[in-house]
Amino acid sequence: MMQTRIGALQSTVDRIRVKIVDPYNKIVSRTAQLAKLQAACDLLRRIIRILYLSKRLQGQLQGGSREITKAAQSLNELDYLSQGIDLSGIEVIENELLFIARARLEVENQAKRLLEQGVETQNPTQVGTALQVFHNLGTLKDTIANVVDGYCTILEENIKNALDIKVLTQPSQSIARGGPGRAAMPTPGNTAAFRAALWTNMEKLMDQICAACGQVQHLQKVLTKKRDPVSHVCFIEEIVKDRQSDILYKFWTAVTQTLSSHFQSATDSSMFLKQAFEGEYPKLLRLYNDLWKRLQQYSQNVQRNFNISGTTDLFAELQQMEEDTQDIFMQKNQDYDPEKALKDSLQQYEAAYLSKSLSRLFDPINLVFPPGGRNPPSSDELDSIIKTIASELNVAAVDPDLSLAVAKNVAKTIQLYGVKSEQLLSTQGDASQVIGPLTEGQRRNVAVVNSLYKLHQSVLKVITNQSSFPATAEQTVTTALKAVHDLMGSAVQPLLNSVGDSVEAIIITMHQEDFSGSLSSSGKPDVPCSLYMKELQGFIARVMSDYFRHFECFDFVFDNTEAMAQRAIELFIRNASLIRPLGEGGKMRLAADFAQMELAVAPLCRRVSDLGKSYRQLRSFRPLLFQTSEHIASSPALGEVIPFSIILQFLFTRAPPELKSPFQRAEWSIARYSQWLDDHPSEKDRLALIRGALEAYVQSVRMREGKEFAPVYPIMVQLLQKATSTLQ
Repeated sequence: MMQTRIGALQSTVDRIRVKIVDPYNKIVSRTAQLAKLQAACDLLRRIIRILYLSKRLQGQLQGGSREITKAAQSLNELDYLSQGIDLSGIEVIENELLFIARARLEVENQAKRLLEQGVETQNPTQVGTALQVFHNLGTLKDTIANVVDGYCTILEENIKNALDIKVLTQPSQSIARGGPGRAAMPTPGNTAAFRAALWTNMEKLMDQICAACGQVQHLQKVLTKKRDPVSHVCFIEEIVKDRQSDILYKFWTAVTQTLSSHFQSATDSSMFLKQAFEGEYPKLLRLYNDLWKRLQQYSQNVQRNFNISGTTDLFAELQQMEEDTQDIFMQKNQDYDPEKALKDSLQQYEAAYLSKSLSRLFDPINLVFPPGGRNPPSSDELDSIIKTIASELNVAAVDPDLSLAVAKNVAKTIQLYGVKSEQLLSTQGDASQVIGPLTEGQRRNVAVVNSLYKLHQSVLKVITNQSSFPATAEQTVTTALKAVHDLMGSAVQPLLNSVGDSVEAIIITMHQEDFSGSLSSSGKPDVPCSLYMKELQGFIARVMSDYFRHFECFDFVFDNTEAMAQRAIELFIRNASLIRPLGEGGKMRLAADFAQMELAVAPLCRRVSDLGKSYRQLRSFRPLLFQTSEHIASSPALGEVIPFSIILQFLFTRAPPELKSPFQRAEWSIARYSQWLDDHPSEKDRLALIRGALEAYVQSVRMREGKEFAPVYPIMVQLLQKATSTLQ
């Protein structure tokens, strides 16, 4: 029973299998046939299209360069037709496939020649055509990368050849061949020839770098302008997509890095190359600067030419993109300075050159200031120092940054000269004596000041004659020269102080003379001037003759002695206003002294009238000697020219002895009072002291129960009130 049922089930399954498997096998067979038919149809379509395009390609190739972009388009489509399918063994297109391969090679070679020729001749049309061909072939990005890499390789070879010590020393080696392992170096007699060959090579290298940069710039400009006529995609977008840098930046980075590495290795291996670049660094820097200027000029010309040749619509479309991709020689990036990248290869030579420059500047100074020496340099020695300074600045004029660096060296040189000169100065007591003739120390100080003055004037003349001298460099040297001028002032200050003290001591002796006498019968003073005035005139004349005449820096001397003259006039007027008692005869003699004072200070200045306010005070005070107190109080010179405190001091001389002067009330000597006035230049302080004297007088009158004040007192009070209100 069970067997029967199993057999029945088996037969049922077999029947079902027959009904399913047979149709399935037929479907699989028909599907395979259909796939093969479709593949055959696709292949036939491809073959038909290949045959058609191959025929069209033949006609396009016969058209030459005019049809080369269309030929590239056909080749691009043929490549597409060949993708993902094996066409080998199909007899009908075997010849066509061989022709297509040859045609592709021919089109690529022709496009490469066109690109090379267009870049060399700066022909944007030829370059644009070649780029369109490579774009149509789908190889634009790779081709541009290969072209830029090719330029980098050529320049690297050029740099190697320019710095090849064997090539540079070839003339000397042809005469005497070196043995195995002998280093290549110029023979002693051929060093000049070696350097000449080196600089010729460097000039040629700069030309080669400039030419290569120009070609890459031109290529980038065409890529920036050119668009595919079908897709309207700008070619530069194909190159810089995926955040890749533009080709000019990539090329320039490669060139500058190559320069740095090869210069470093060449000078490390050859001492002669290192010495040449360090010793003649300005010449090398000038070549680099000229290269940079040429690159910038070329960038401007390329931009202008493209803007002229391009259409307005195209320019408007590309304006924003051109700003983003403007070449690096025209616009510096915040993160990248192309000029600095170029000059980075020169840093080690600049440092060595500046070090040697400083040595050249210091050497003549150390030579003329030997240890233990006591005399400043002679004129010839100083001329040698100035010539060295001028030479260094002239050689550095090729570059503003180098000029600034050398100017700092010059400033250090001036500082060194100042330090060495300061060590020669005599600071002993005899350096400031004004009693006898010039001492040895004073003679040496005069010689040092004259030497510093010559240095100051000579260096000033050198920087004035420098053409296009940077303002920062000029400021650096000028600051150092100011220190020299200050040192000159420090050197003569002790002598000036002694002369000033002596002048003050002579002037103050006027109080030892009698000015209380009445007018003589003739109405004229018995002597033309007082004894102290004669002494003052004689002293000033002797000082100028014995001491200051030896200084060659007349303007510098007068700048200092004019201040002394102003001080002398101030002291003279101050002491003249303090004379008590003052009779009519004394007034006449004092008036004569005022006139003689102009003659006394005349040797201290160019013109007495140049003394400004001091001179006007001297002239304005003299007439007041003979005016009434009322007239004096209303004088227009009051306050404007002559301070109120001086006039008030003078009015004390017209008061009775009971109205004591401020110094008498304080029980000071005139010398101490004069010192107090120097310590209190403020008019407010001086008027307060005078007010105290007037108030003390009022108290004394009240204590003795006096009926009235001195006639001059109300005038003085009124004047004091006027002075106080003026100050407020």
